[in-house]
Amino acid sequence: MAKQQIAVVTLGTDDAGRSRRFYCEGFGWHPVFEAPEIVFFQMNGLMLGIWDRPALLDDLQRANGIQSQPAAITIAHNVPERGDVAPLINRLVAAGGTLVRAADAPSHGGFRGYVADPDGHVWEIAWNPAWAIDDEGRVTFGV
Repeated sequence: MAKQQIAVVTLGTDDAGRSRRFYCEGFGWHPVFEAPEIVFFQMNGLMLGIWDRPALLDDLQRANGIQSQPAAITIAHNVPERGDVAPLINRLVAAGGTLVRAADAPSHGGFRGYVADPDGHVWEIAWNPAWAIDDEGRVTFGV
């Protein structure tokens, strides 16, 4: 049986420099590896890569692309306090992101908003009082 884990999430980008600015200035993250076509960020147990879209599609052997519209997927970044949500969204927008949904309280609890990176990858910035975040940034469900 395979281990229940994710090793790498790779996002295709049309402009690696623009994406690097979003992740470095917006989130405040630091790359662990950079090359002209790809940047890797060490996360809490996995790697996040941003890779030049044509090079990624070539690696996938899908030169004509994968789909004509974005997939229905979001990536979440949880923060330790409710008051951290809106300022982070604002910083991400200032770093080149696009506001998708302003921060508000969903009916199921917590507080969240959505911002897209410069290539349209949607990030949920969330605070959930029932989910603990340890010192390594790992989120535990329902603690």
